[in-house]
Amino acid sequence: MNKVLDFLMKIVFLVCACISIAAVITICVFMFANGVPAIKEIGITKFLFGTQWRVSQNLFGIWPMIVGSIYVTAGAMIIGVPIGILTAVFLAKYCPKKLYKFIKPIINLMAGIPSIIYGFFGLVVIIPIIQEMFGTAGDGILAASILLGMMILPTIINTAESSIVAVPEAYYEGALALGATKERSIFKTVIPAAKSGVMSGIILGMGRAIGETMAVVMVAGNQAIIPDSITSGVRTLTANIVLEMAYATGLHRRALIATAVVLFVFVLIINVCFSIINRRSE
Repeated sequence: MNKVLDFLMKIVFLVCACISIAAVITICVFMFANGVPAIKEIGITKFLFGTQWRVSQNLFGIWPMIVGSIYVTAGAMIIGVPIGILTAVFLAKYCPKKLYKFIKPIINLMAGIPSIIYGFFGLVVIIPIIQEMFGTAGDGILAASILLGMMILPTIINTAESSIVAVPEAYYEGALALGATKERSIFKTVIPAAKSGVMSGIILGMGRAIGETMAVVMVAGNQAIIPDSITSGVRTLTANIVLEMAYATGLHRRALIATAVVLFVFVLIINVCFSIINRRSE
């Protein structure tokens, strides 16, 4: 009876794995089947490096959106990664138990807040502050970077904390026994040992930042131009798709799907690069 049950469970697990793989393959086939012909029709150079997106003139250059996505994501990582890792260290090594019981649920709650709520927060809090400080419209790279930096914090904190806690206590105690300070033991011994998990958290956070749409649409300005300052309005790849897909037809629609292909490849390249760096450092 146990053998039959084990066999049935293996079949169930196999079917679930196949469904997951099939879903990914189906999405990829749909995107590439619709997007690649559009890129060929527009011209890969004009599509990737064109600086004008004008539907009425059949000009579909996504370079401003690529630059906008890079700037916004980089800004979010500059803000979110140091804060996230340091918070994870605090929770794992410094935080009293009573305070931990208060802070941890708040961090988990941040992960469950809908992106539209973050967008409203950016509209009523972040943008007015930027307006007062810089005398600009407020919506742009800086506002989007700050907002995305907040949104990726739960992902980085939870993943990094779990990795730090999983490091054997002997590593930390050994460093202390050799005369290292508490901070040096953590940053020179514990965090390098937890590097794989910390890097995973960073990659997940970057994926969240580059793939976020609604919150970015509400605070980025959505101007399809190459920005010239951190307060300039930008349009990201995801924002470009969501803003125009509802009424797009023909080549316009296929160009938006091709934009999704570029975004998919972009994320894939980032993951591969991080994996290579991680393996070489090991």
